[in-house]
Order: sequence, then structure tokens, then C-alpha cells
Amino acid sequence: MVLGTSPRRGTDRGRGRVRSAVPAAAAVLLIASAAVACGDDSGGGDGSEPPEPSVEKTVEAPEKSATAPADPAAAEKQVRTNWEKFFDPKTSMKDKEALLENGSRMRAVLQSFSGDERGKQVAAKVGKVEFTSPKAADVTYALTLKGATALPTASGTAVNQDDTWKVSVKTLCALVKLSGNASPGPGC
Repeated sequence: MVLGTSPRRGTDRGRGRVRSAVPAAAAVLLIASAAVACGDDSGGGDGSEPPEPSVEKTVEAPEKSATAPADPAAAEKQVRTNWEKFFDPKTSMKDKEALLENGSRMRAVLQSFSGDERGKQVAAKVGKVEFTSPKAADVTYALTLKGATALPTASGTAVNQDDTWKVSVKTLCALVKLSGNASPGPGC
């Protein structure tokens, strides 16, 4: 005999089935909420950390493709190279424009940044690149002024535009505002 049931009363037997159904329903809800958290039904992530590896490889593979470019190593190399070239004082305005998101539309802001005496002395060294999607990455970098580290752990974003990884407009506008220019120009 099962604990909590009585052979004499049919209603108790039904309650036993309800009690055993509760853990099963909880297990179904747990699996369903795990699937939603992993983004299975939407095909994409919400920008948060990917889930811990599990036995199901089919869940893990779509998550990786949704949060990184097809070739993450090559993309990271391009982010680092382009980011450092953009902030190199020796890089021409035309080349900087090509390395900035919406560069031609942001020309006035870029000229303001690069034309400033401090802007001419700024350089960057990328520390870490973390992809948040196939076309976006968070970049941690050290910003130097005249060779001295001014911001050791600055953060910004890179975007893939026209198959080129570029410094985001958001990053440039934040730096211009940080320099004390309350009105960096159109586009910010």
C-alpha cells in the first residue's frame, strides 16, 4: 500500500496521483524555464553570459553562434588592430573616419576630437574583447595621454559595419564628453 492512500476510499487514491503529479509538473516547468533562459525559442541571446555547458550539445551550439562572429579569433584581431589604429595620433583623419562607425556622418565630431590638443596625444592599447553578438563587442582598453596612462581600464564598444570592425559612435561621444565638451556635435 502507498503511504497516504486508503484502499477503502477511492478519493484518497486520486489524491495520491495528484501528489505524484506535482513533482512531475515541477520538473516540466524547470525544463521549460531553462529552455527559455537559454534562448532556444528566440534563437538569440540577451547579451548575458552563456549558460554553463550541459549534456545537451544542441542547446550550446546555437548560443555560441548567436554571441560571436563566425571566426572569433580573426574578429578579435581586427578589433584590436583597428581600435589601436583609430586612437593612434599618427593615423590620418581619412583613415580614422574609416575606422569609426558611421565615420562620414561623424566627421565633425571626429575632427573636434582629433583636432583637440589632447586628442592628438591620445593612444589606446586594447586589453580585452568580449563579443556580445556577431556584430558587437565590449572592449576594455588603456587610454594614454602623452604616453602616460590616463584611463587604465576604459571601456567602449566595437561594431562590425560593412564587414569592418570599428570604434562605435557611442564610445567616441563618451570620450568627447569626458574631455569636457558638453556639446560634442551632431550624432552624439
